[in-house]
Amino acid sequence: MNKSLFRRHLRQPDDPRIAGIDQLDAYSHAERVITNPMARRLFDGWRETYEKSGFHGITINGTCLPDLFALADESAPVAACVAAAQQLLTVVTEAQRQLLCHEMDARQWHAWMNPEVYMMRFGLRLDEIEAPVRDAILEVVRASLSEKGFARARNLMRVNHFLGELVNAPRVLNEFSYNFNLFGTPSLTEPWGWNFYGHHLCLNCRFVGNQMVLTPVFMGAEPNCIDTGPFAGLTIFDDEEHLGLDLMRSLPEPLQRKAQLYGKKRDPTMPPGRVAMGDELHLTGAFQDNRIIPYEGARVEDMPADLQDKVMDLFATYLTYLPDGPRLARLADARKHLPDTWFCWIGGFDDDSPFYYRLQSPVLIVEFDHHAGVFLGNTAPEKFHIHTLVRTPNGNDYGMDLVRQHCECLQKARFPQ
Repeated sequence: MNKSLFRRHLRQPDDPRIAGIDQLDAYSHAERVITNPMARRLFDGWRETYEKSGFHGITINGTCLPDLFALADESAPVAACVAAAQQLLTVVTEAQRQLLCHEMDARQWHAWMNPEVYMMRFGLRLDEIEAPVRDAILEVVRASLSEKGFARARNLMRVNHFLGELVNAPRVLNEFSYNFNLFGTPSLTEPWGWNFYGHHLCLNCRFVGNQMVLTPVFMGAEPNCIDTGPFAGLTIFDDEEHLGLDLMRSLPEPLQRKAQLYGKKRDPTMPPGRVAMGDELHLTGAFQDNRIIPYEGARVEDMPADLQDKVMDLFATYLTYLPDGPRLARLADARKHLPDTWFCWIGGFDDDSPFYYRLQSPVLIVEFDHHAGVFLGNTAPEKFHIHTLVRTPNGNDYGMDLVRQHCECLQKARFPQ
């Protein structure tokens, strides 16, 4: 497929979507966006959810399944991450520290959002700080991710910069238009963590001893490739797209029929609201921490053994951002729960059709979704605009269930019966 097909959909400079954007910064751009009544309703709803909702977790029916997660030594790189975070704290000013640091259980954990519209202004914004502080933040992220994971994160930041060049919006979309927050005190034994969020890249990382949970994770790109400049040839999400498509095509026909919920990406038989502004078809994005998402499609237990292995390969592809120990632990959890894992698909599965799919288990959810244009002009979903998400359902996004267990253990140690 021609990786530069997105260029057919470049907007003209006088297009209302981007006209004058070269004169705007992140703040004035956000003010302009919310003059649109539909956008204001969306962002007002997200803000209300953020301000008024507690955390429960994504479930299939409103009730978290018990005993899915356990405290363990998973060889998370906590020592390196603590060292990087402590180094960051030595280079920030006192004013920056006040913006950067939050209580371990602060609500700001849940403020992440993937649109470029700068509404949740917490922490330090990388394009507003000096290079030593920015570099120290990126070292915390580097220490927490695998080598491939950090490379993916940096490449998504570069794609965001490329999009800014395409639409002449350098102060709205650039390599460093992201926010970083630190939660709790960096520690080898006590819970702490960080989050990093902005357009098409949102990471939430919590450490509990030698264990870590790195969800929710949002990674996306518009377009999903760079075709000019120093990073020409860079393409994102090929594996997630091709492995998902291969799994769907490999299913026996009866399971294909079960997996395919709708034949078209925007099917006229869908219920109202299934195609959502900002989210298209994915369900686990920003401010969806407590969403009820029933299982749909084909059950993995009904698939032949070789296709169950393909399911595990797909899960593994989404978890390459994790360091070895936590990644292997998450894959072991996913394999343990394969009998309760479901795969669903929306759209066609020929070479040209855009599509959505979801793998959902009690301990892991991944989503893949082709989107219509936001800064590009395609009004229907195309394969060059992609969103992906990874979630830990049943109460352990942000490592919340592990923190609960850690606190219970401390309580029992202090007050033995």
